[in-house]
Amino acid sequence: MIRASVFLAACLAASTAIGARPAMAAESPFEPGLMRLAEVLGSLHFLRNLCGEKGDQWRVGMEKLIASENPNPERRARFIASFNRGYRSFGGTYTQCTASATEAISRYMKEGETLSRDIASRYGN
Repeated sequence: MIRASVFLAACLAASTAIGARPAMAAESPFEPGLMRLAEVLGSLHFLRNLCGEKGDQWRVGMEKLIASENPNPERRARFIASFNRGYRSFGGTYTQCTASATEAISRYMKEGETLSRDIASRYGN
């Protein structure tokens, strides 16, 4: 649970570091990382609940990420689609918590931490 809290804090730090910027014609260099982070949050929301975590911590983290980015409607829809893609990607694979699901959680936690740290260090103020 502590690691999850640290991960969510890192996600928010990454988003806050780049701040709410006006929409640009060209995609920002950090955009693919943020979209991947949204997908990772969706995957974790499904997997962690499947494996016994109760609550919506990962969805709430996604809502905070969106709020801190303050995206235009098109970009907001891309964030939501990425989160949902991550969530649905495991729905057809896992119906119960298995060793493989637990390993996937571990991999996604590490990837999310890395994405958050890299985005904040590369594009933060």
